[in-house]
Amino acid sequence: MLYTKSILGEKVFVEVRTSLEDPENTVLLRDAMNEAVIARFRSRIVPRKNADSELTMTLKRVTFLPIQYDKNGYVIAYKTYVDLLTHYRDKKGHQGDILSRGNYDFAIESNSVISDTKRFTAIKNASYKALDEFISKLSVKGIESDDQ
Repeated sequence: MLYTKSILGEKVFVEVRTSLEDPENTVLLRDAMNEAVIARFRSRIVPRKNADSELTMTLKRVTFLPIQYDKNGYVIAYKTYVDLLTHYRDKKGHQGDILSRGNYDFAIESNSVISDTKRFTAIKNASYKALDEFISKLSVKGIESDDQ
């Protein structure tokens, strides 16, 4: 994480593009992103004009897939996938796009629907994993640009 901070700097502007199709997920992702920037990068979120770097994140897709069934054929567990596209501009002015994916497994009661609480928890946890993948990919890009 410290290497990523050296790429992004102390102050980061974060924009999460809203989805008209799924505004609830976008709000959830925005909160998760802000938390992650502070916790994982140890950076401050600031207005664009004061930022060392910028992250523009777009929630491309949220998918729920059944992964386990009970003896009667009812779904009792799901895997959630979150696909996140992040455009970045680092403190040196390098720009790029990184596509990342996170997933999260969760159980539900037999013969029931996914509650909003479980849905939001699944999206939040899958988003964190997508962010972790973004951080890893950004670090690799930073190392590659340092080698050039």
